[in-house]
Amino acid sequence: MGGQPLDCHPALTGQVRVQLIAGECVGYSDGAAQVFNSEPGQDRLRAVQRRIFAQNRAAEEVWQRSDRRRPYLTLVYLGTLTGNRTRADEESYVSEREELEGLATAQYALLKESAAADGAALLHVVVANGGRQMRHAGPAVRMLEGLARDDPTVLGVVGLVESRTSTASALRELNRVGLPVLAPTLSADRMDDNSSLYLQISAPNSAQAAMIETYARQVLRVTEAHAYYSTGEDSSLTEDLYVGTLVDGLRERFGTRLTRLDEWRTGRRLTAECGYRGLLLFAGRWSEFDGFLRALKECGADPPRHLVADDSVNRYMANPGLRASAPGNLPVTYVSKASLATCAALRAAQAARDDARGSFLTWVGAADLLDPPRCRDGAGAPVGERVSLAYDAATMVVRAVESLAARLRHADTGRRWEPRSVNPVGVHAEVLRQNAAAGYPGVAGVIRYAPDSGEPVAKRLALLRVARVPDVAAEPVEVFHCGAADSGPDPGCRPT
Repeated sequence: MGGQPLDCHPALTGQVRVQLIAGECVGYSDGAAQVFNSEPGQDRLRAVQRRIFAQNRAAEEVWQRSDRRRPYLTLVYLGTLTGNRTRADEESYVSEREELEGLATAQYALLKESAAADGAALLHVVVANGGRQMRHAGPAVRMLEGLARDDPTVLGVVGLVESRTSTASALRELNRVGLPVLAPTLSADRMDDNSSLYLQISAPNSAQAAMIETYARQVLRVTEAHAYYSTGEDSSLTEDLYVGTLVDGLRERFGTRLTRLDEWRTGRRLTAECGYRGLLLFAGRWSEFDGFLRALKECGADPPRHLVADDSVNRYMANPGLRASAPGNLPVTYVSKASLATCAALRAAQAARDDARGSFLTWVGAADLLDPPRCRDGAGAPVGERVSLAYDAATMVVRAVESLAARLRHADTGRRWEPRSVNPVGVHAEVLRQNAAAGYPGVAGVIRYAPDSGEPVAKRLALLRVARVPDVAAEPVEVFHCGAADSGPDPGCRPT
């Protein structure tokens, strides 16, 4: 899948190292000589890689023109860029494309800085493929180990996309290599056990389970719940740490009120849920949600009253082709890790003179960055759930490097940037140092860490509601949220 030999070749220029493993092109690239995924329907995934590679060349040129005074760093994006079975009209790599868009936006913002801004960093991005469900992350990380050894500008890894045992293994390897990992969307509980250099941007699943239970009790006022889970193709509850820890959290929160907990598989009928008045919860992978909704079509005019889905379903909601065949009389409420970065929320923040979110809105709407530009003219394409989360991850590292550079420069204002003057472990420590006061002001919510944890504290989570799933033009409406938008005490959970 997604990596024929013709599309997998080391380049003579730039930083490219790839190998064909079980039909997938695994490895890394920083230039257009190697773009990952030649499958039909993945044009946008390829386009954002090309955008990043063009901005890599621009960053290098600006750095040389600054007489190498500006801090210059490399972040590696490690994700699943091949392996899914796709239709020609189906975009199957939404998460990866959105995370790459977030990195491209962080790059773009730095390129827009004044030529005289010697303290503003420049960002170079290497794109790496760990294969389907991160199954080839081991070989990919070994290649990245060599890259980090040869290139002192490499200061961290962003991505990893799915919480699986293969991901946990990659984290342990990256920790051994000494590379910090910033994960925009991983949320399986205790992923930080695998690396002392791990920083998670999203709330853990324990917080997601707590929010769903609180919403069921306080807002829906239902006394019981039925939950169905799925783990994706060729996986299991043991291997799928995201689904496994979410199911554990739901069991703990609902206790005896969770009166049904079953695995859902394609083809299973759900007529027993027709007219169900409790909470019907989909706690599985997005890849099975389409089939789950199709099964509920059998309910006709008597659908279940309260369908809630986990945050994996964001991938489904971002796919208009899949949503077209969903039942139109079954509202869906689903978890969002980035409700503060929807077009409507960003416009409101910009109107309130919120500089961080206002600037982000300006960048994602720029005519020469994302295709299509986001949030234009009161309508336009939505931002996407993961764009702001990856942007926050990258920007947090960039600010740490700028802070270290300012201290190094204090004694010598005209000095050139020497990449070896900082190292990945020192940058991780600086991120935590900057975080210690009020937390990092992320676009998708303030990011705070306890001293001994890589999981964020009181990170914003929300529930979004879509009245008619086939109506892709209607923006989802936030109905409930937990955690903090900005610095200050944790406001807890409340209806929006």
